[in-house]
Amino acid sequence: MMRRFLMMAVAILALSACGGRGKVAKPETRYGVEVVRCLPHDVKAYTQGLFFHGGRLFETTGQYGESTLRVYPEPGSRKPDREISFDRKYFLEGSVVFKDKIYILTWREGVVFVYDAATFKFQKSIPYTRQGWGLTTDGEQLIATDGSSNLYFLDEELCLLQKKTVRRNGRPVPYLNELEYIDGKIWANVYTSDEIIIIDPKTAQVEASVDCTGLLGEMYRTPETDVLNGIARNPSDGKIYLTGKNWPFLFEVKLVSRARN
Repeated sequence: MMRRFLMMAVAILALSACGGRGKVAKPETRYGVEVVRCLPHDVKAYTQGLFFHGGRLFETTGQYGESTLRVYPEPGSRKPDREISFDRKYFLEGSVVFKDKIYILTWREGVVFVYDAATFKFQKSIPYTRQGWGLTTDGEQLIATDGSSNLYFLDEELCLLQKKTVRRNGRPVPYLNELEYIDGKIWANVYTSDEIIIIDPKTAQVEASVDCTGLLGEMYRTPETDVLNGIARNPSDGKIYLTGKNWPFLFEVKLVSRARN
C-alpha cells in the first residue's frame, strides 16, 4: 500500500512539474525604435487616437474646447481633408473605425460618438459607463482601455463581452492608454512613460515591449509634450507611426531588437 502511495505521489509531482514548466512565461522580447522618417505634426494636437483607414490617417485630439476628429490624406500632411470640432464640454479620447463606423470615446463625459466612416455624418451617441482612454479593434470586436490595467472587449453597441487584466511577470500593468491592433497583438501606450507594450489578447500577458526613450529630442520636451501617445500602422504597407501629445513630429519607425530580460 505504501509503495503504491509513493508511486502515485511521484507521478503527481512529475505531472505538476511538467505543468509548471508549461506555464512558465516566455522571456519578454525587448525592442527599441529606429526613425525612418521624421514628419510634421501639429504641435497643438493633443493626440488621443491615431489610426489608418482607407489609406488616410485619422486622429482624435483632446482637451476641453479643443477636441477634434481629423482626417489627413497621408502621414505628415499639414492640413486635414476633414475636421470635426466638438462642443467644449467634451474631452475626446481614443477612436477607431469598426464595421464602417467611426467610434470616438470621451474621457469622463459618459458617451461614445458614432459617425459614418464614409460620409462622416453623425449617427448616434451611446452611453458609456467607464472613462474613455484608448480604443482599437481586431475586426470582430472593439477593445478599450480606461487608464487601469484592464482591456475591455466590446460589441458594436458597447456591451461588455470580456474584461481581461494585462499582466507582466504576474503583476498588473496600470495606465494602459492609446491602442493599436497589429498582426494579432495589442500595442498599448503606457501613460506617462516612453514605453509601448505588446500584449497577447488571448492571455492578456505582455509579450514584448518597445522602448521609445529619446524618440522626441530633449530640446522639444516640455510639460505639454512629455507624453508619448499615438500608435498607427498603415495596413497597406505595414509602416508604423508614433507621435505624442502636442509633439511637433510624427515618426515613421521600425523596431530594433534588444537583449531579452
